[in-house]
Amino acid sequence: MSIETLRKRLKRDRPMTTITIRMPEDVVEDLKRIAPLLGFSGYQPLVRAYVGQGLRLDLERLADDRVALLVASLQRQGVSPAAIEAALAEVADRDRSPT
Repeated sequence: MSIETLRKRLKRDRPMTTITIRMPEDVVEDLKRIAPLLGFSGYQPLVRAYVGQGLRLDLERLADDRVALLVASLQRQGVSPAAIEAALAEVADRDRSPT
């Protein structure tokens, strides 16, 4: 995830939308019980944290998969391994530098 995307995700004033989700009652009770123990004000912020955590993991995994597919395609097209490594290093350096 890019630094800019991460900064946007950390903003507290992001627009919210209401959803309805059906969950087993015992799961909701467990969420209510452990939310304050984990420092959350209620179970809904905890659910949002769980969803956000899973989403970030999946987005990262899928982005990594896309990079692997791109590298494989470039190799098939005859792009040198050195050129591919240089490009990957350039992108990694750009992602690490503060904006």
